[in-house]
Amino acid sequence: MTRRRPAGRDRGSFTAEMAAGLPALLLLLLTGLSAVDAVGTRAACLHAAREAALAASRGADGAVAASRAAPAGAEVTVTVDGQRVVATVRAPVRALGSRVPRIAVTATAVAAVEPGVVAPGPAGPSGSEVPEDNP
Repeated sequence: MTRRRPAGRDRGSFTAEMAAGLPALLLLLLTGLSAVDAVGTRAACLHAAREAALAASRGADGAVAASRAAPAGAEVTVTVDGQRVVATVRAPVRALGSRVPRIAVTATAVAAVEPGVVAPGPAGPSGSEVPEDNP
């Protein structure tokens, strides 16, 4: 035969612990979901930056190539510096819902300008090739 514990000081302790612990668990869950969202957004930014750098290194418009793969609200910057193309994609991520300020995720990719391609300048046309000299 089992003995029942008399109701005493422990009465209602589970309710009090649940009231204190449940918001902490919810906050931990939202933090984890925000971290997963930030990692996914960074992966999308990296993919878009790679696409932009490769397109610009071949003489095409890198910003157009990046806009196809970039997450919503992303800023794309493509700069050509001599024989190097640097593409940077920056996108906002909402942390912990809509009440908390956004954090920004950034990814950068670098590519070498391919031989025979004139790097697009600020005033020149993009996608033009250098004509080969035939002796």
